[in-house]
Amino acid sequence: MVSKARSIVDYFDAIPDPRRGAGQRHEQSFVLLLVLMSTMSGYLGYRAMGDFIKRNRESLLKDLQPKKNRLPSFDTVRRVVQGIDFSIVSKQFQRWASQHVTLSRQEWISIDGKAIKGTVTNVCTPHLQFISLVSVYCAKQKLVLCNQQIKGKKDTEITVVQQLLKTLNMEGVTFTLDALHCQKKQQPSSLTAKMIM
Repeated sequence: MVSKARSIVDYFDAIPDPRRGAGQRHEQSFVLLLVLMSTMSGYLGYRAMGDFIKRNRESLLKDLQPKKNRLPSFDTVRRVVQGIDFSIVSKQFQRWASQHVTLSRQEWISIDGKAIKGTVTNVCTPHLQFISLVSVYCAKQKLVLCNQQIKGKKDTEITVVQQLLKTLNMEGVTFTLDALHCQKKQQPSSLTAKMIM
């Protein structure tokens, strides 16, 4: 018997809520669902997400049926997003998405790290700090299979890629990576997939 796929809300429900219980009008998982929907619709940024909620108010209330028939403001969305550990949200999203992705042998998988535009926090210093993500992309299916943040000075693209390769545990696929990863001492010792640098 094939097990029924769990919804994205089920996975968002498992994310710890750092907010105090008193005064909460909206469940964290509901806010995250709205963030996901607005982002996929091209509404990027807190105010843009607020615009998405306003413009689609009637449909959201009808289809999602939130508690007390209320939708969060962009301020609430901002507070929720800023209080959550991105890595936990990313892992939960990847677990949900993995239910709907089937990779065949000999699939080509691209891995690359990129800095995210608009995330620089120290523009007046010689060494800029910004948020970077390593993404794992399946070209044939045109899907991002997962991603992981490079956390400042603690991580490098090399170490994050190694962690992702161990987590993904893919066999029979071909990985393509930048020449940055052509370092014998840095390569994992037990990879069963072919790697092309």
